[in-house]
Amino acid sequence: MATAATTTPATTVSSNPTLHDKFAKGPGLLGTLIFAVVLIAGLIYIGMNLSKDLVTMQGGSALPYILLGVALLVALGFEFVNGFHDTANAVATVIYTHSLDPHIAVTWSGFCNFAGVVTSTGAVAFGIVSLLPVELILQVGSGSGFAMVFALLIAAIIWNLGTWAFGLPASSSHTLIGSIIGVGIANQLMNARSGTSGVDWAQAANIGKSLVLSPIVGFAVAALLLSIMKLAISDKRLYEAPVGDAPPPFWIRGLLFLTCTGVSFFHGSNDGQKGMGLIMLILIGTVPTTYALNHAVTARESQDFIAVSTQAASTLDKYVEAKASIGDPREDVTEYIRTKEFKPNTMLAMRELVNGIGTEMAIFKELAKVPNDRVRNFRNDMYLASEALRLMQKSGKPVLAAADVAVLKNYKSHIDKATRFIPLWVKVAVALALGLGTMVGWKRIVVTVGEKIGKNHLTYAQGAAAEITAMATIGAADMYGLPVSTTHVLSSGVAGTMMANHSGLQWGTVRNLLMAWVLTLPVAMMLSGFLFWGFRKIF
Repeated sequence: MATAATTTPATTVSSNPTLHDKFAKGPGLLGTLIFAVVLIAGLIYIGMNLSKDLVTMQGGSALPYILLGVALLVALGFEFVNGFHDTANAVATVIYTHSLDPHIAVTWSGFCNFAGVVTSTGAVAFGIVSLLPVELILQVGSGSGFAMVFALLIAAIIWNLGTWAFGLPASSSHTLIGSIIGVGIANQLMNARSGTSGVDWAQAANIGKSLVLSPIVGFAVAALLLSIMKLAISDKRLYEAPVGDAPPPFWIRGLLFLTCTGVSFFHGSNDGQKGMGLIMLILIGTVPTTYALNHAVTARESQDFIAVSTQAASTLDKYVEAKASIGDPREDVTEYIRTKEFKPNTMLAMRELVNGIGTEMAIFKELAKVPNDRVRNFRNDMYLASEALRLMQKSGKPVLAAADVAVLKNYKSHIDKATRFIPLWVKVAVALALGLGTMVGWKRIVVTVGEKIGKNHLTYAQGAAAEITAMATIGAADMYGLPVSTTHVLSSGVAGTMMANHSGLQWGTVRNLLMAWVLTLPVAMMLSGFLFWGFRKIF
């Protein structure tokens, strides 16, 4: 598209020395001390909680401790590199409109990310975990389970570091999803004769839609919002590029500050969860006695769970066919989750599985008293029941009465509370990793978003429109438990405002962004698939 003749001159790195002088400066002694204190306090808190939990591990071989330590470092390394990419996008607009000093913006964004991570629900985390092959989740403490975790995380880190090195705002969400799909395909190919599962393509398609549509939504909505602002707000200063390093008028500055805050918070709440689910798999595999079941569930809630289990089993019994027969209920339900094929014996297997869970819960009285040698199997039974109910609800097979759907949904919520939980120290660890990654690697991505997408300098209105769009899109996705890319939403939003403002786009950058967007999934899939094959040989 041709650039309008009335637009301001294009801004390049060399023509904006004041801003780049600020980039070159350190955060200052006070800022460094505050960050150091927060980091040390966080590490102490994490170490105290983790060491207390490790007391439950059996003595003897040091291998489980080594695997746990390496796996946690790799998982937090993914979040660290995620901070290079996605968190940096949230501060680009406030920096390039001189609304905040770069180091203040990064620090504030890190704080808001922390708040978003700590208050997150975990819905996104466990939505991503459900993409993994069911047998690898059930055997996460085995060699295959560790091969899975290491392969998908290391593949994601490699691609994220590569794109960051070139200053490309690639999506950590896309990368992780591609890595998971690669592991699923490799698992199916390597075990074709044993009938193991690969990728839950229905769930992958659901998540894929949110990843594909979010940048399109970002582009279109940001462009539309800028057009509406031009009609509704007459203050010409809003549509001008910053002059020198002077901050914008107070109300504009406040608007940009609020949108940066919102994007940072929702980024932490959404993107921060991606590593949490994998960290929980690692902890369940190595320290099942502590992390397989939620010990925060009270004795009273456990008794309520027993009653709800009885009600759910009676509900399922209504739909059991007279001629149905089963062998091992657990194997039949696992087969249903693996194949997504509802058979006449599936409902009978589900009823028996739910009955068994309720009976054992009545014997144990509460989750905290489940014997150590039963914890892993008890959790696996709960996981299978929850996943099977999710698939039934999603597929609509069998057709259930509305009252029965409500009963089973209530039962599933009780199971999920017992198994799908994230300790506070895990959230703190992820938040620190994200924040530290942002502090280290924010400049490359910020420069790309701020200078290399449009031909002209970002105006205040463009920054606000892109940030508002990103904040609303990520917040909505978080509400529905869907992962979206902060990178794609915000960078496409900036591009949309440039088009709407007739500022022109730097098509070389746009082409590189599109290339990274297209290549991320296949490259991540190949990397993780080959790594999974190699790690399976090692483990």
